[in-house]
Amino acid sequence: MAPSLSPIRSHHVAVIGAGAAGLVAARELRREGHSVVVFERQKQVGGTWIYTDHIEPDPLSVDPTRSVVHSSVYGSLRTNLPRECMGYRDFPFVVRSGVSESRDPRRFPSHGEVLAYLQDFAKEFAIEEMIRFDTAVVKVAPAAEEGSGKWRIESTEKEKKVLRDEIYDAVVVCNGHYIEPRHAEIPGISSWPGKEMHSHNYRIPEPFRDQVVVLIGNSASADDISRDIARVAKEVHVACRSNEADTYIERPGYNNLWMHSMIECVHKDGSVVFQNGKTISVDVIMHCTGYLFSLSFSVLSFSVFFFRVFLFDKTPNFL
Repeated sequence: MAPSLSPIRSHHVAVIGAGAAGLVAARELRREGHSVVVFERQKQVGGTWIYTDHIEPDPLSVDPTRSVVHSSVYGSLRTNLPRECMGYRDFPFVVRSGVSESRDPRRFPSHGEVLAYLQDFAKEFAIEEMIRFDTAVVKVAPAAEEGSGKWRIESTEKEKKVLRDEIYDAVVVCNGHYIEPRHAEIPGISSWPGKEMHSHNYRIPEPFRDQVVVLIGNSASADDISRDIARVAKEVHVACRSNEADTYIERPGYNNLWMHSMIECVHKDGSVVFQNGKTISVDVIMHCTGYLFSLSFSVLSFSVFFFRVFLFDKTPNFL
């Protein structure tokens, strides 16, 4: 005789973020019979894949009072994985028939195609009916007065200026990690007169026309942006701490793009000195140095830093 399985008790679950992770989390939780509310600060699904030409007023994104722009997507961005690797298992990321001619059929498509795919997914599984758009979570805290394992969420609906204070059984955080930039430490930078920025605020190459630009980093964004800017810039130099100290290589296919070792220091005359001994007069230093793990709301519990994704004081039986 087969053992009987206890029915899953339905829980009231909050999902923060309607990007790639939040959409599938909401779908799976609802499939398990749970009541789900998705909080999304933007007006549509897609999360970090929603392109905007807006950038933050602080090019380094360090001012805590700045108006934060959620997306880090730049105009020329394409996926660095083939679409076969990026889709959900039961909803493949394929070229769909009967869709607009504006869709991108390439195997490594543009950011717009990824956004369209996520929108298709949300529509196919009716996920939008669970989403509160234009709503930002302000605080997540244990709701001790409601019993063990409960969570209190404070949120604001921007246009209506509605403040909600609600209790949930569980919270799933899917707000991404492309909001709080990480920066390289550069000796002498406080007196260096040029422009310093983070790739979070890069969109198009035109502002760098005829300039000498140094990018710090050696991952996807530094590779993409250096080649993008090289089309219009006077010179582009990429500094990377993982390169050998004597690295100085001209990038194949370009006559104005070089790879260097890390920056050793900068000076108030505008010069940048690399560990390989090269000294260059530079207009812009761009940090392509990734992001810190950060939540866009206040969390009054240590457990969020331990689990990062699921906010529980103990693992519930429905995970």
